[in-house]
Amino acid sequence: MIDARQLPLALYVHLPWCVRKCPYCDFNSHAVPAGGIAEQAYVTALQRDLEHAATGAAGREIVSVFFGGGTPSLFSPAAIGRVLEHARGLLPFAADVEITLEANPGTVEHGRFSEYAAAGVNRVSVGAQSFDDERLAVLGRIHGANDTARAVNELRAAGIDNFNLDLMYALPGQDLRGALADLERAIELGPTHLSHYQLTLEPDTPFARRPPPLLPDDELAWTMQLECQARLAAAGFEQYEVSGYAQRGRRCRHNLVYWEYGDYLGVGAGAHGKLTLVTTGEIERTVRVRHPAAYLEALSPEERLSELRAVPGSDLPFEFMLNALRLVAGFTEKQFEERTGMPRAALQGPIQRAEARGLLERRDDRWQPTARGRQFLNDLQELFLPV
Repeated sequence: MIDARQLPLALYVHLPWCVRKCPYCDFNSHAVPAGGIAEQAYVTALQRDLEHAATGAAGREIVSVFFGGGTPSLFSPAAIGRVLEHARGLLPFAADVEITLEANPGTVEHGRFSEYAAAGVNRVSVGAQSFDDERLAVLGRIHGANDTARAVNELRAAGIDNFNLDLMYALPGQDLRGALADLERAIELGPTHLSHYQLTLEPDTPFARRPPPLLPDDELAWTMQLECQARLAAAGFEQYEVSGYAQRGRRCRHNLVYWEYGDYLGVGAGAHGKLTLVTTGEIERTVRVRHPAAYLEALSPEERLSELRAVPGSDLPFEFMLNALRLVAGFTEKQFEERTGMPRAALQGPIQRAEARGLLERRDDRWQPTARGRQFLNDLQELFLPV
C-alpha cells in the first residue's frame, strides 16, 4: 500500500477571471463580467472547499501553494491573504513553503506586490509571452513589452526575488532572430525560472478555428527550440522539465509535485485535485464545477464537485508516466512503486518497447527520455496506455 504521508502535498487555487480571454488559451478562464468579480463570495466558496478538501488530507503538510488562473493578480492582496490564512488554519504549511501567484504584466499596480508579499506570496509567475509588441497584439495580450520590465521592477521593490517568466516561441510572423531576441530580453530581467514553450493551437480555441497567418513551420519551430535551449544553458538555466528551466536551487516546487506524481488539493472553479488516501492507499481524483457562475451558485462543497473518482490500477502506469516523462531526469522504478502502489513489473513491456524505439534509456538506476523521446513525448507516453 502507498504510504500517503510520505508523499508531498500541494494546494492549487484557481482564480478564473481575466481582463480579456486570449485567442490561444484553453485554460478555464473567463472575461471579468460587467458587474466585476464577486471577490468576497468567491473567497468564501474557496474557504468552504478548503475545509472539505482538508478532511481527506489528514493533517498532512502543504509544501507549495499555487494561485493560477485566469489572472490571479486581479484579486486583492487581502483576498489572497484570507485564502492563505484559512488554509494555514486547516493544514500545516512547511517552514519553507513555496507560495506562487500568477500575474499579468498588464494588471500590475504600483506597490501591490508588497501587499501580496505581506499576505504570504514569495514567488510570482509573470505572463510575459513575448517582448515584441506586434507579436503581443497578435496573441491578444493586454500588455506591452515594457509592462513586463515594470512588473519585474515592482517585484524587486517588494523584496520578491524568486520569479518565473512565461515565454512563448513559434509565434505568428516570428523568425529565429525574433525568438532569440525575446529570450535575450527575458534573461536580462534576471528571472530565477523560465517557462519556455511553443505556441500550440489547442482545440476549441479561436486560434484553432481560425489559425493566424505566418505561423512558423515545424522545422523552424524545432530550430528555435534548440537554439533557445543552448542560450538558456549558457545563461545558467538548467532544463529539468519539458518547458521548465531554472537557476540552481530554483526549480518550481509546485510543478515538481505534479511531475513526480505527488498529491495536490484543488479548489476553485474547474480545479483538479489528486489525493492518496491515508487509510487505504487508494488514489482519488476530483474536479470542481468549471464555470464560475455555476461554481458560485452551488450551495455546498459537495455540489461544487463535478467529479470524484478512484483511479483504477490499470490507469496508474499511464498516469504516472504522463507526468514523470516530462522530467529530463526521468524516474526510477522504485519511485513508480512508491507513488502508485503497483509492482515495477507493470512497466516491463512498455519500457522494453520504448527502449527499442530509442525513446527511453537507462542511466544508473533511472529511466530517462532520450533526446528523441523528448521530441516525440506523446508517442513515448502513449506506450504506457492500458491495453
